[in-house]
Amino acid sequence: MKHFGLLTWLLISLALLLVPGALAQATSDDFSTWLNQLRVDARAAGISPKTLDAALAGLKSPQPQMIERDRNQPERKESFEAYVTTRVNQARIDGGRKMLKRYPTWLGRVERQYRVQQRFLVALWGIESFYGRHTGNYPVIPALATLAYDKRRSDYFRRELIEALKILDAGQVRLARMQGSWAGAMGPFQFMPSSYRHYAVDVDGDGRINIWGAIPDALASAANYLAKAGWKDDQTWGRPVKLPKNFDKTLAGLGTSLPLSRWQALGVRRSNGRALPRRNLQASLVITDGQAGPAYLVYDNFRALLRWNRSNSFAVAVGTLADALRTTP
Repeated sequence: MKHFGLLTWLLISLALLLVPGALAQATSDDFSTWLNQLRVDARAAGISPKTLDAALAGLKSPQPQMIERDRNQPERKESFEAYVTTRVNQARIDGGRKMLKRYPTWLGRVERQYRVQQRFLVALWGIESFYGRHTGNYPVIPALATLAYDKRRSDYFRRELIEALKILDAGQVRLARMQGSWAGAMGPFQFMPSSYRHYAVDVDGDGRINIWGAIPDALASAANYLAKAGWKDDQTWGRPVKLPKNFDKTLAGLGTSLPLSRWQALGVRRSNGRALPRRNLQASLVITDGQAGPAYLVYDNFRALLRWNRSNSFAVAVGTLADALRTTP
């Protein structure tokens, strides 16, 4: 019986390879079955049949380009130096300064309410979407459905898909307007649907939480996220540092936190060689590119940025851009 089962499996596999379209049809059939179960789960979550019919109409098969993008994320493929230097450039610095001048009233209100410095909000905006230029033009529902059907992070993306359907069902955005990145991130700050539910706010008081087209709502939602992630407005994110020769690099890592005075005693200095700040702050040492790249002493706000995106390269890029926005040309 075991031999018969193996032979049968081999014959079926060979048939799928030889018969044109057979493999695609098998995938399509599996996806259709998966979608039917998704409908059941979505209905149980309170999503209306009308919303499901509209959102899932025409969705026949997973989209390979989403899988390819998932496997080739820049944080994984690029070196630290390449990631940061391609994002913290003069164009983003100039763009950030324009945003600071364009939205002083709303940035001021948001900073006072959520206690997140303006330059960090603008820097986050710049790194995430180049101030709204690159928010993504993928329909969010098909993108999330593909990644939820895929095996790599299916549970995570299935939850995000249900959250996206809830946003549609609540009438917060039209289906045609719900576009974003290949991973379903939306708006100028690239909110995932679950982040929208937890942190997005209607700060302009128009009755809708519009992170897609209302800059005040987008800014306040990002600030609310950082505030709840533990942001401290009396601190910066960290700073580049120089290490002495023969420094014990086993001290590097977010698992080790020491007072600035202790790092000073160990020979760590600012990148220009000056002494570290005389403040009673705890800091951790991050050494990039496998402990062969630049080194940074980072504070609690760095950890808050990691709550947003679990990438040291991302957090350093945001902090570095924010530092550039603090200075005038």
